Amino acid sequence: MPVLVTGSSGNVGRWVGEELHAAGADVRCAVRPPSSGQLPEGTVGFDFTDERTWAAAFAGVRALFLVRPPAIGNVRRDLLPAVAAAREAGVEHVVFLSIQGADRLRVVPHATVERWLQGSGLGWTFVRPSFFTQNLSTTHAPDIRDRDEVVVPAGRGRTAFVDTRDVAAVAAAALLDPAAHRDQAWTPTGPEALTYTEVADVLTDVLGRPITYRDPGLPGWFRHARTVLGMPVGMAVVTAAIYTTARLGLAAGLTDHVEQVTGRPPASVRTTAVREQAAWRRTPENPRGGQS
Repeated sequence: MPVLVTGSSGNVGRWVGEELHAAGADVRCAVRPPSSGQLPEGTVGFDFTDERTWAAAFAGVRALFLVRPPAIGNVRRDLLPAVAAAREAGVEHVVFLSIQGADRLRVVPHATVERWLQGSGLGWTFVRPSFFTQNLSTTHAPDIRDRDEVVVPAGRGRTAFVDTRDVAAVAAAALLDPAAHRDQAWTPTGPEALTYTEVADVLTDVLGRPITYRDPGLPGWFRHARTVLGMPVGMAVVTAAIYTTARLGLAAGLTDHVEQVTGRPPASVRTTAVREQAAWRRTPENPRGGQS
């Protein structure tokens, strides 16, 4: 029976699909329905807010990898009805990509989804990763590449960064063996908790040019996220909450969950930075990046 992977083109979902394929699983990747043309093989058109796409996506599926699209803030209205439809279609287990501390940060949408799943009658596994190392090479790449800065309102707090491939490996394990992971919450972290000053030092070493850390404070971060990084309001609010946990010293906790579930140790920030360094490199044609 197929495993349905939502967010299949994202930082975690694409690696979940790779892990499942490597294990020989029947994988169905959910993608937004194209306006024209055919869907790639192995994919199905799916939109959380368009119930016309649900039946084909859920048909025959018993396990679902659930990712909340960043654009969906009102999960009760725009996400959970689709999950309820999945349950009615025969889905038995949901592996939900949540966030570290969702059990404490009740204002974030992930907490609402977790509470709903706990009362839904579905089997569930929560994967609550710490901050993705790859956020540095995606969301924060323009700051690092173009301005030689890491700009986040985390103060001197430490963060247990985790590689998205390690998160995906934990999620895939739960999808492949739901019974072994039923009603469990995993918190994948990397092997070390770093301050953002230490992260900047790692990037300085990997890139061979000085990278500094700047803390703009929460109001300054919100302005920076909206005007410089172009974040939607909802995403800017959620990231501000996540950085506040780091600022308060709540994001530094390390676990052995990656090794416990997968049998291998997690990647360090340096290992991931070496692999992802192209995201921050300047080209000879554009030595200062897109902006000064």
